[in-house]
Amino acid sequence: MAITPSLQGFISNVIIRIQQDAEALGLAGGGSYASGELDAYSDLDLVLVTTQSIAPELEKMRAYASGLGTVLASFRGDHVGEPRLLIALYDAPLLHVDIKFLTPSEFYERVENPVILWERNGALSAIMEQSDAHYPAFDFQWAEDRFWIWVHYAALKIGRGEYFEAMDFLAFVRNAILGPLLHLKNKGLPRGVRRIETVAGPDDINRLRITVAAPNRKELMVSLKEVVRLYEDLRKDVAPATLVKNSEAQSAVMTYLAAL
Repeated sequence: MAITPSLQGFISNVIIRIQQDAEALGLAGGGSYASGELDAYSDLDLVLVTTQSIAPELEKMRAYASGLGTVLASFRGDHVGEPRLLIALYDAPLLHVDIKFLTPSEFYERVENPVILWERNGALSAIMEQSDAHYPAFDFQWAEDRFWIWVHYAALKIGRGEYFEAMDFLAFVRNAILGPLLHLKNKGLPRGVRRIETVAGPDDINRLRITVAAPNRKELMVSLKEVVRLYEDLRKDVAPATLVKNSEAQSAVMTYLAAL
């Protein structure tokens, strides 16, 4: 783990400031800090536990974050379905910091076990001893129920000449389906395409590259067909036997692609 002096200085300053808050029970580091993958390009994921709720009131979250350092910009994590998360850009040093504001009862339900950076009277340690972290499982049926509709939708965009729209959609499918399946194939957590370059084998990475196309019909069609082939192979490798495949939709969509 590479904790730079500037990052360590920021964390130490945050701890000093929250220690002065009687309602603060603890601070923990999640994400790459917890996994030991922190590097010079990592953002900092912090979990702040307080006796009274701060989130999801944006102004309260911003006010608290501003007390920890110089905030240049911030917004709430509504786009990832997490209104308790404040995404902030700090200055001196320039850092991307995600702060999740939780109460003790909310800390029981977590996707990972963060590293405790500071706690009052063992408050966070006690909760972690009494509960387990659970990362959301990948829903194979959710993916299958949507995949063939999405492939047809992408084909429509290519056929109409909306190439940039098709490119964006292929990126979405990589992040929502292909990336998680590749992580599962390699015994990892289904985290989109996060660090996929260091996880997947060279053959799978080369196939994933084919799914990235320039904005023209020929390359997009090649990429879309590889998206389908890669999904089929990954589905065969990691999907449970209970998965209900939509063979009828798959056949119809593949016929459409061949004609296109």
